[in-house]
Amino acid sequence: MESESDSGAAADTPPLETLSFHGDEEIIEVVELDPSPPDPADDLAQEMEDVDFEEEEEEEEGNEEGWVLEPQEGVVGSMEGPDDSEVTFALHSASVFCVSLDPKTNTLAVTGGEDDKAFVWRLSDGELLFECAGHKDSVTCAGFSHDSTLVATGDMSGLLKVWQVDTKEEVWSFEAGDLEWMEWHPRAPVLLAGTADGNTWMWKVPNGDCKTFQGPNCPATCGRVLPDGKRAVVGHEDGTIRIWDLKQGNPVHVLKGTEGHQGPLTCVATNQDGSLILTGSVDCQAKLVSATTGKVVGVFRPETVASQPNLGEGEESESNSVESLGFCSVMPLAAVGYLDGTLAIYDLSTQTLRHQCQHQSGIVQLLWEAGTAVVYTCSLDGIVRLWDARTGRLLTDYRGHTAEILDFALSKDASLVVTTSGDHKAKVFCVQRPDR
Repeated sequence: MESESDSGAAADTPPLETLSFHGDEEIIEVVELDPSPPDPADDLAQEMEDVDFEEEEEEEEGNEEGWVLEPQEGVVGSMEGPDDSEVTFALHSASVFCVSLDPKTNTLAVTGGEDDKAFVWRLSDGELLFECAGHKDSVTCAGFSHDSTLVATGDMSGLLKVWQVDTKEEVWSFEAGDLEWMEWHPRAPVLLAGTADGNTWMWKVPNGDCKTFQGPNCPATCGRVLPDGKRAVVGHEDGTIRIWDLKQGNPVHVLKGTEGHQGPLTCVATNQDGSLILTGSVDCQAKLVSATTGKVVGVFRPETVASQPNLGEGEESESNSVESLGFCSVMPLAAVGYLDGTLAIYDLSTQTLRHQCQHQSGIVQLLWEAGTAVVYTCSLDGIVRLWDARTGRLLTDYRGHTAEILDFALSKDASLVVTTSGDHKAKVFCVQRPDR
C-alpha cells in the first residue's frame, strides 16, 4: 500500500517552460497513425518552434559491410531453416534487444543490443548510416522522434543519448537511474522515460528542460504517452497504475489495491482516441481502464490460464504473464499475448474471449496492422506470425532467425516487418498478402 505522498506533485526541477498542453482544444485523433506530417498550426508544435530542426537529408555513405542477404556463419542456433528475410543487418555482436522505425518515411531503423551499441541503418539494403556511440551498458531502448529528425538511445544503466539524424551528431545526453522504458512525445521534441527508482522523467530535447514525476519507491516498469499528448499512463512493479497530467505534473488517477494489478506491470497500450487504456501484468490479467474516469471497466484472462494470486520470488521463471497487448483500430477488439504462447483476442463490446490462438513458445510482442483486423506476433521460437483476428486463423509466418525474436516493428503500410533477435541479427521481411 502506498502512502499519500506517493502520488504527489512533480519534484521541484527546472520546468519545461515551453511545453504547454492547453485544454482549449480537444485533440482526439491518434497522431502517430496519421501518415501526414503534424499540422504546423498545432499549439504544441508552435510552442516547440524555438528548436530549429532542418529537413532530414539522406546522406550516402559507403556500405560498411554490416548487412548480408543470407545468414552468416558462426552463429550457432537450434532453429536453423529457411530464411524468408530480404535483408539481414549483422553489425551487432550480441543479442539485439530493440528496434524502431523512423515514423516520417519508414526507411530507417535504429537497433540497440547487448553489445552496448546502437546503429541507425537503412531498411532497403541494410546500409549503416551511423553508430550511436558511447553507451556503457546494454542498449534496451531506441526510437525516433515524431518527425524523424532525432533518434534517442538508452542503456540499462540509465544513460540516454539523442542524435540529430541528418548531421549524425549527438545533441543531448543525460544520466538517469536504471532505465526501464523510453518513449518520444507524439508531436513534440520531448522524451519520456521510466526508471528503477519509480520516477518518470520528461525532457525537452535538446535544451534539456526537465520534469520529474515521482512514483512509488519501486520501478516504473512501463509507460505510454496518451494520444492527446497531455497525459501519460505509467505502470509500476507494485501493481499500481498512474495517469499523469504532463503539464501540471500531478497524477489525475491512481489505481492501486484491487483496482491495480497483483504483480508487476509488464506492458500498457491505448486505443486510437485515447479513451481506453489496456494494462498487462505478471498476474496474467489484462485490465481495461477508462482514461477519463480512471476506473477499471473490464478484466480479461484466458480460460486456460490458471490463477496465480501469490507469486513467490522463486516462481517467476515458471509463471505465466502478459507480455504484450494492443487495440485493433477498425473493430472493437483487443489482443493479449502471454508467455505461455497464448494469443487471446477479446471482443471489447461484449468483454468476451473471441479467439484463442496457440503458439509453440512464448509470445514476446504483438502489433496490430493499422486499418485492418490483422495482428502480428513474434515469439521465442524465432517466428513472426500473422493472424486474422476476425476468424482466429493463422494467415502466414516468416522465418529466418536462429534464436528467439526479442523485438519487432511494422512499417505504416504493413509492407515490412523488422525483427531483432538473440542470434545477434536484425532482419527485414517483406510482407506478401494476396488481399493487397
